[in-house]
Amino acid sequence: MNKATVLIVDDEEAARYGMQRALERMGYEIVEAASVAEARHLVEAKKPDLLLLDINLPGETGIEYLRELKKDENSPLVIIITAHGSERTAVEAIKSGAYDYLSKPFEVDELRLVVKNALETVILKRENRDLKERLEISGGFGQLLGESAAMKRIYSYINKVAETDVTVLIRGESGTGKELVAREIHRRSAHRKGDFVAMNCAAVPAELIESELFGHEKGAFTGAAARRKGKFELASGGTIFLDEIGDMSPTTQAKVLRVLEERVVERLGSGEVIPVDVRVISATHKDLESEIEAGRFRQDLYFRLKVVTIELPPLRERKQDIPQLANFFCQHYARAYKLKCREIAPDAMARLLEYGWPGNVRELRNVIERSVVLADGAQLRASDLPAEIKEKSPRLQTPQSLTASNTISVEFTFDFREARRSFERLYIERVLQEAGGNVTRAAASLGMHRQSLQHKLRELGLTKRYSADE
Repeated sequence: MNKATVLIVDDEEAARYGMQRALERMGYEIVEAASVAEARHLVEAKKPDLLLLDINLPGETGIEYLRELKKDENSPLVIIITAHGSERTAVEAIKSGAYDYLSKPFEVDELRLVVKNALETVILKRENRDLKERLEISGGFGQLLGESAAMKRIYSYINKVAETDVTVLIRGESGTGKELVAREIHRRSAHRKGDFVAMNCAAVPAELIESELFGHEKGAFTGAAARRKGKFELASGGTIFLDEIGDMSPTTQAKVLRVLEERVVERLGSGEVIPVDVRVISATHKDLESEIEAGRFRQDLYFRLKVVTIELPPLRERKQDIPQLANFFCQHYARAYKLKCREIAPDAMARLLEYGWPGNVRELRNVIERSVVLADGAQLRASDLPAEIKEKSPRLQTPQSLTASNTISVEFTFDFREARRSFERLYIERVLQEAGGNVTRAAASLGMHRQSLQHKLRELGLTKRYSADE
């Protein structure tokens, strides 16, 4: 995103100056207006990303202008500024479409925090809009690409669950596109007019996760410089996506279960009960059944989350989608970086199809981005790919013929790939035998997730012998 533009609309020159000084130091471009008429002109001319809009303005009020702005779905976000004690007016502003509000007098840190959060939302919406436009050009299913039978089944599930409000649990290895599926469900649902709010439960420190989810009041804990809405409250009217929910602590799991059952939240430091109308979609790469057995995940929450489960296949099981994905990423990064490499040569595509992609679509995207940047010509060739992808399986060969008379021409070939496959098969069979054929216990012994072991069993042709837990 280029330098963000913030329009300050306030008839008090001193108030505008104070906000300008506070925000310019954060690198934002600041424009100012003293009335709605002036603001209307600047919105058209400057296309600001965010408005700091005072309610009490000469002529038209801030609330009236907010309602006018919200008739356009591409209008900038608005933070309403109210006088002290005007909380009722602030609530009216939120219902009219304001992102948040500030009550005068406010602290500089509070202003900066609210503006920073708002502009992060702007960036996310812009990226989603751009990605949607690019994917529609590529013939994808919303934000998803792939014409394999496995992906067509996923598209069918998405269409069916999007029409309902059921909770959805998306399972699959890291990098398979779980968040893209969640976004597509949201985009096709009755909640699409609300926000899609994502949170990676594994990326937030345990001591902060409840503040992130449920919000907090000013002074609720050390460092809480301002009141802050939680993800559930921000997603009200829309969808919340809880990624890597298997990493959430049992204490937080209990509070999330309460939100699912009662549809209310309480900010930290407040006894106020806040109703939330939110659809919940969660995702994990973990084997939650094993986590339940180990006492790390609540069974009651698991049943509430998995009303519908969508299993995403790894990229190695839908290799026919690789050409479409790779070409899309190639053209995207060529445009983004203004490079001439716009297509993938056959030798490079062959290598991409041979590779196992343990990091799935995310790894493919990163490989194509790196390769497009380093490519010299209009085509991405095998020589432009990382070493682990462009190198063939190593083979050991003897000289073609021996020098002794009457010797037969000999070529000795050792296929390391087949040798590795044979070793994997024997080793996994031994572990399964030691586990009495129980796939869950065998996966734990191997340090694998159960779904990953099941994928490996299919790959090695062992599913008939070990198809289910005993």
